[in-house]
Amino acid sequence: MELDYVKLKEIKPALAGYIREAQSMLSLSPVPDEKVVHDVRVLMKKSRSAMKLIINQVDKESFDRDYNAFREVGRIMRLWRETSVHRKTLKELKKEHPKIFSMLRDNQKLEALMKKAELQGEPSPDIKNDLEKIQDILNKAGFRVRFRTLNNIDPKLLIKELNNTYNIIVDKYLICRNDLKPANLHLFRKRTKDFLYQLYFFRPLNPSVVKALEKRLDTLTQNLGKYNDLAQLIKTLEYKYSGSANLPALDELIVVIREAQDRYLSKVWPSAHKIFCPGQKLVNILGFRLLMI
Repeated sequence: MELDYVKLKEIKPALAGYIREAQSMLSLSPVPDEKVVHDVRVLMKKSRSAMKLIINQVDKESFDRDYNAFREVGRIMRLWRETSVHRKTLKELKKEHPKIFSMLRDNQKLEALMKKAELQGEPSPDIKNDLEKIQDILNKAGFRVRFRTLNNIDPKLLIKELNNTYNIIVDKYLICRNDLKPANLHLFRKRTKDFLYQLYFFRPLNPSVVKALEKRLDTLTQNLGKYNDLAQLIKTLEYKYSGSANLPALDELIVVIREAQDRYLSKVWPSAHKIFCPGQKLVNILGFRLLMI
């Protein structure tokens, strides 16, 4: 970097933008489709990640109120997403392994998960109530952000929080490499997404390096996400290996799923090691030399 004067991206306009974009997407149709559900949940994750950057620069009550609001929107929409993801995943598996699914055609859990819900012109009462709750949460959050003063944000404290996020991920990475459980991988992915979304505010410090890192992190989290989707599918199917108790075709399906998980993880670890190697410093990855605002 040649410049010694750099201004970070502002957090308040970003938060307001995330909220407005989510509201705009949800107003497109009475029933949000799969893409809208996914995109709104991403916006809520970005909002929570931004809030974590300023956790020590706003009062606890304000932080908790907004952070919990963004989390609640994501929680309400989570089941909508999981249902569509399970259906899409199973359809892809069926296309690749039709023989297995032919032998499992009487499996009621599989059939129920693969059945697409009928499109409705109007949302069901439950969906309608959830959407009204979401809009109310977003309206209130948007109002609070609009009238909150965030003019005295200390960039050094922002970098400190980014470094804290990075150190947390290094710990989660090491936990995963020593105890490869779905729950550990899920936490590793969640914290890595925090880091990815927080990096956006630091792009001006070293644009090419930060954008390249964001791209690598996005690929890494996508592969972890696909692993997690498969883990949740196995959980939803309530599969347990118990000798000869299951149909051989069901055992084979789970093996196929496990092999897919292995492939996704094989794409994760080389990149994760380069980014989160123990003893490595965040400043060396990002190339930040000086921050004067």
